[in-house]
Amino acid sequence: MKYRQLTKEQFEELHLEFATFLAAQQIDVKEWETIKKDTPEVAEEEMNLFSDVVWDRVLLKANYLEHFSENSINLFRCDAEFTHRIVVKVHREGINLLNPDDYNWFVDNSQDKTIDYFKGQKPYVKERNVEIFDLIEKGSVVSKGDLFEAVFKLIS
Repeated sequence: MKYRQLTKEQFEELHLEFATFLAAQQIDVKEWETIKKDTPEVAEEEMNLFSDVVWDRVLLKANYLEHFSENSINLFRCDAEFTHRIVVKVHREGINLLNPDDYNWFVDNSQDKTIDYFKGQKPYVKERNVEIFDLIEKGSVVSKGDLFEAVFKLIS
């Protein structure tokens, strides 16, 4: 397995897609119930394969990620060959970027002297999607990239 198995809730949301996936392998509902009952390891493998297909589709479209903490923001742009990263570090007492009001302060005061910006890039050591998945598992979320592009423009 390349990533991790989808959660029960994710499988429930994707039940039609999973049924289509099984049908493409000529497994109907009755046969699926038999497989789950008689050979759960085969059922588990089918679920793992489907999970990898779903994750690959999602990760292929993921071009931007964001990770917020109390005093920093990590922004990522994931190109074909490199991950570009911007770190925003706020050194202002009492600011918690997880709080909407404090985040709005950052947006309105992005040139404040208590804010540091760092940027860099690195080539992928592993496969692109695997590295993006790792960032998601560590708390990053997929974004449209508006914040990355605005900060990149600000510091370039």
